[in-house]
Amino acid sequence: MPTTQKPKKKTTKRTRKKNLVIVESPSKAKTIEKYLGSNYKVMASLGHIRDLPKSKMGIDVENGYEPHYISIRGKGDVIKELRKEAKKASHVYLAADPDREGEAIAWHLSYLLGLNPEDKNRVVFNEITKDAVKNAFKSPRSIDMNLVDAQQARRVLDRLVGYSISPLLWSKIKKGLSAGRVQSIALNLIIQREKEIRDFKPEEYWTIDAKFKKGRTKFEADFWGVDNKKKKLSNEKDVKEVIEKIDKDKPFNVINIEQKERKRMPPLPFTTSTMQQTANNNLKFRTQKTMMVAQQLYEGINIGRGGAVGLITYMRTDSTRISSVAKHEAAVFLHENYGEEYAASKPRQGKLSENAQDAHEAIRPSSVERTPEKMAKYLDKDQLKLYTLIWSRFVASQMTPAVFDTMRVDIEQNGGQYRANGSKMKFPGFIKVYKAATSKDNLLPELKVGDEVDIVQNQPNQHFTLPPARYSEATLIRTLEENGVGR
Repeated sequence: MPTTQKPKKKTTKRTRKKNLVIVESPSKAKTIEKYLGSNYKVMASLGHIRDLPKSKMGIDVENGYEPHYISIRGKGDVIKELRKEAKKASHVYLAADPDREGEAIAWHLSYLLGLNPEDKNRVVFNEITKDAVKNAFKSPRSIDMNLVDAQQARRVLDRLVGYSISPLLWSKIKKGLSAGRVQSIALNLIIQREKEIRDFKPEEYWTIDAKFKKGRTKFEADFWGVDNKKKKLSNEKDVKEVIEKIDKDKPFNVINIEQKERKRMPPLPFTTSTMQQTANNNLKFRTQKTMMVAQQLYEGINIGRGGAVGLITYMRTDSTRISSVAKHEAAVFLHENYGEEYAASKPRQGKLSENAQDAHEAIRPSSVERTPEKMAKYLDKDQLKLYTLIWSRFVASQMTPAVFDTMRVDIEQNGGQYRANGSKMKFPGFIKVYKAATSKDNLLPELKVGDEVDIVQNQPNQHFTLPPARYSEATLIRTLEENGVGR
């Protein structure tokens, strides 16, 4: 009898569910996905996905200032894709930035994806390196509602100020003008400064700048006073009285010398504010440009075989705190490359201001071994400038002070006294790395009390006091920070 073959059972290959990770930007997503491997799919929310409506206030003032959020226009496709992938995923991780804004993005995502904010879905890391990212996924946490509420309070304040005052500006001044929580205060500071400048009354004063000679060496000194008392030169009459005392053909006597050793302390590592100020002063970067370039360095730069890696820690911080791992790495680097005398045994520590957030570290390189010289071929011109500034500032913060020998010399003739100040670097310390702090030596000749020196120039100069300077971007940021206004 013919044998009948049993039909083969269809085998369905089960696809293994992946973990879904959601971050803000595609470049950050690409870097992180490479670190996490094939069991993870990393997607970008492209920033915030829910916000207050643009067409109205969106805040219930009568009921505890409750905000009413809507999905941001144009984000429909992003939300649809995220929901689709979240349904398929074995677990969803929310890995937005480690600050108030990032926490709020994670909270809004948890709402749209139907996740419980109390579940351990939130992952944070201060730097985008393989070790930091992998370690963060070992200890996920629930969403921090204190951070979310802090962000919501700022957002509600922004909306209340902006939507209440802007229409007033349109009706009274000009259509299209806007008011804001920070910008209105900044504008007031600028106006007050302009009033100070306008009301300023210049005052006349004089200086006498002289040159003296000891042997063949010339040095500069300034008029100080008469008969051991400091004298202010308010007008030309005061100057003439001094000049008449001086006999240019007779020598001056050295009557006093003070020599001291002065230490110049290294700067603290960067916070967001100090990075913006220094980049503005030293690199002429506007605040927006500084933050854009810093974001690129944080999210990941392709460094050849090593692939993309975040070169700096998170760039929005009020803290100057440094992790013990980073301190140790810097100490080893300094011992090996500069010597023991350059590495501080107890690096300088800063105090946290009253309104500061200390959730994460200061801005620093993710690895001090990635020197600007090594990274130069992977970075564009602006990236290299800012990375060099951040790298050198951090390394300098872990170094010993610079040491200067200072010398103050008082010289006198007929009761008229002049003073010369000199300095010479004895040990460069942190200045060896942080060139932004370099200063020139002002050398004086070898002098001792009783020596005679000849005057070769005695030049009176008229001056007028100047009004306070207008704010630069850097000084405005600093003033806002000093007044507790800003991020």
